[in-house]
Amino acid sequence: MKKVLITGGSRGIGRACVEYFSEMGYSVAFIYKSCDYAAEEVARACGAFAVKADISQPADAADAVRRASEHLGGLDVLINNAGISQIKLFGDISDADWDRMISSNLSGAFYVSREALKPMIAQHSGRIINIGSMWGKTGASCEVHYSASKAGLRGMTMALAKEVGLSGITVNCIEPGVIDTDMNSELDGQALAELCDETPLGRIGKPREVAYLAEFLASDKADFITGQVIGIDGGYAI
Repeated sequence: MKKVLITGGSRGIGRACVEYFSEMGYSVAFIYKSCDYAAEEVARACGAFAVKADISQPADAADAVRRASEHLGGLDVLINNAGISQIKLFGDISDADWDRMISSNLSGAFYVSREALKPMIAQHSGRIINIGSMWGKTGASCEVHYSASKAGLRGMTMALAKEVGLSGITVNCIEPGVIDTDMNSELDGQALAELCDETPLGRIGKPREVAYLAEFLASDKADFITGQVIGIDGGYAI
């Protein structure tokens, strides 16, 4: 039974991954930051192990990975999903906004990956799957700090894939488009309709669709896939 750790697993895409990987027979642990009620609900429903931590803090991230690995009895797959978003004009982005975005979306993935690689290198196998965003490819107006953080995940994915390939570890990045999650709940009906109109498939995505792709990349079917950035955006970023 493969063992997977998912960050940001109490809601949205992370929750969908916890649910689907559990259904597929994985042993699942997930990290969440604050919402105890949602985390307990997911853990109970899926039989998953929940770890509360702020992964933007290096020591907390390392401790959370160690606790999860100890509970699971090892670690085969890491999904770096945790992240935040914010819509602001570039000139209104404060130093605190910038620091919070980069530490949550990019530094957290770095800290967790650094600790998760220890057991993966020791066993000479593993999967790291980063959840980026199509805005990391195209850039989004009024989301410069968010776009920058997700573009950083692209670069980290490709560089790390080159470094750990000979250790039997693959590293890939999934870039979702507009997905039906809490993160996009602030978009009004008109904005969503416009985004659907600009998407070749004419709709927004579902969290479970991202989970399907993540599980494929975690499976043996993806043994020869690494360093790739794969869009799941209905064709928006073509």
